[in-house]
Amino acid sequence: MAESVPVVIIDDNAGSVEMLSIALRQTGVSLHTACDPTEGIKLVRQVRPRLVITDLVMPGLSGLDVLEQVMSFDPSIDVLLMTAHYTTETAVEAIRRGAADYLQKPVRIATLRTRVTDLIASAELRRKACSPENSGSDIYEFEGLIAKSPIMWEMLGMLHRIAPHYRSVLIQGPTGVGKDLVARALHRRSGVKGKFVVLNCSAVVETLFESELFGHVKGAFTGADRDKVGLFEAADGGTLFLDEVGDMPLSTQAKLLRAVQNQEVLPVGSLRSRKVNVRLVAATHRDLRAAIANGKFREDLYYRLAMVEVNVPSLRGRPEDIPLLARHFVRMFASEYGKQIEGLTPRALIVLERYGWPGNVRELEHVVGRACMLTEAPMIDVRDLPSHLMELTAQPESDSPSVSPVLFEQERQLVVRALADARGNQSEAAKRLGIGRDALRYKMKKHQLSS
Repeated sequence: MAESVPVVIIDDNAGSVEMLSIALRQTGVSLHTACDPTEGIKLVRQVRPRLVITDLVMPGLSGLDVLEQVMSFDPSIDVLLMTAHYTTETAVEAIRRGAADYLQKPVRIATLRTRVTDLIASAELRRKACSPENSGSDIYEFEGLIAKSPIMWEMLGMLHRIAPHYRSVLIQGPTGVGKDLVARALHRRSGVKGKFVVLNCSAVVETLFESELFGHVKGAFTGADRDKVGLFEAADGGTLFLDEVGDMPLSTQAKLLRAVQNQEVLPVGSLRSRKVNVRLVAATHRDLRAAIANGKFREDLYYRLAMVEVNVPSLRGRPEDIPLLARHFVRMFASEYGKQIEGLTPRALIVLERYGWPGNVRELEHVVGRACMLTEAPMIDVRDLPSHLMELTAQPESDSPSVSPVLFEQERQLVVRALADARGNQSEAAKRLGIGRDALRYKMKKHQLSS
């Protein structure tokens, strides 16, 4: 790195501080250390580091206290927590509260170096992607997910942080936003060695759910002429992805809850349960809280699945990603069809950007794929696009004030009020609005606001 990256280490154990300092002495990182957490907070305010590494259990202030104070001072600073008392629940809770990562002591030097390097690189990439000076010419990709909008990079940052720790995750978002890609990204980043196994809950007959998930033994029911391994066992050591989990019948939900809680399954017709080690990712486009109120989804299962919730935004909620995705799909389909297509004309891009995309990224992919199939020119033009795209303009949720001045001003007033109530604390204001810190900073720039 051309510029020295400041890193602060806070640990009441002097030996641990020395070990961390030796491990992280590398070109491009300037280390600042403190054995007292109160002094460490002062050091953070003095040097404004890119990364803070802190122990969890310390006298005076805990690592979570340090995390809270750092977040209040500067939410852009990444905080890495370390502890000898690691549990999945405490790791996920720390990440929910803003921690960039959570490691178990004793930490292997190679692991520590890799995590620190990744955090610094990820923060820099996030900064570039969200910078107003960014021209959009670069491709920003995370495990197959392509985006440059602040709201997406906030979500991708969460995926990066929770992937090593989660046991269950609930992915929510409208149809076509790429919830399956988010699930696959979590699986790849988790580092588990097992398979990624998928079950589409909306495509399974109700009477076959239990057999699909847990398997059955020969003779369990009519037609069971052999033993069958269920998807839980197939995903042992890996990840089970339950797509459209909101369509799962109530009778199966109770058995799924027990399997997730106990990490064991009982095949249909068997008297002996089998232990499994499975990470569970569930996805739905439905409002599960409304389904709970209507008696169509179990509340206890919801809270078990929603140990971590990931909300994937609609495409119209991140319009700056449309040109990026469109160019990506052009390259993909040009290669698939063996055509020399260089891109899209400016007026074709304008049409894509003005459309509301009710079908989200999937609809954009289909539109660009159709255009690549039909065009004989080196550039996709308006004539290659479906006619209905020219008939419909962007939806009111667009960020452009020219589309809906009333909504634009209402959003501005909400941000102003949240900042005022939080006394300028961006982390607190973001919580009040129910959005992330990066999304808040993006909206502040859009409305030309300061703390």
